Amino acid sequence: MTSAENCLYEVQAEIRAAEAEFARPNGSVRLIAVSKTFAADQIRPVLEAGQRVFGENRVQEAMGKWPGLRNEFDDIELHLIGPLQSNKAKEAVATFDAIHSVDRPKIARALKAEMEKQSRPLPCFIQVNTGEEQQKAGILPADVDGFVAECRDGVGLNIIGLMCIPPIDEAPGEHFALLQKIAERNGLDQLSMGMSSDYPVAVGFGATHVRVGSAIFGVRDKA
Repeated sequence: MTSAENCLYEVQAEIRAAEAEFARPNGSVRLIAVSKTFAADQIRPVLEAGQRVFGENRVQEAMGKWPGLRNEFDDIELHLIGPLQSNKAKEAVATFDAIHSVDRPKIARALKAEMEKQSRPLPCFIQVNTGEEQQKAGILPADVDGFVAECRDGVGLNIIGLMCIPPIDEAPGEHFALLQKIAERNGLDQLSMGMSSDYPVAVGFGATHVRVGSAIFGVRDKA
């Protein structure tokens, strides 16, 4: 059994424990194994251990390594969790099964146009910049309500939830609580939040998807 397999099982067990601790239904939290920067040979043992939901940050990287893996495992679910440029919308819609990083009207419109062309209406999350960090992508908290309405009612995207990445130097719980509050008032019940360092905390604030990479695959050599 590989180290990645052992780590996967440990993360799965911690998620189940957190569900129990916070009175969440068993299985209500989906694990997205974040495989960015890791090669197909490093991902394959995790697939063989039963994990099927994965997250990637870059469209080009995903296009390079996932077609071969999908030939081996036909039930893979791939989520785009990194920033998206509008000129990559076509490839993103063709490659991924869900988009977590809708963060501006231009991207929303580009995605909708490609989904219609490809007859592939993907579920989408809006990324919220809960820490209002200048260097980070995402809609500012004060602007989320209007952007949700624009994406749903104006553009016609299937917005199912919100995503956030808290500042690294602040308590994540405050940001998870804020995202939960914004989602509730917009009638959204899916929350993509929590990473390797804080996913049990995110479960306590209602996360439905946790994005865990290094706790499964190990430390990355590059971002």
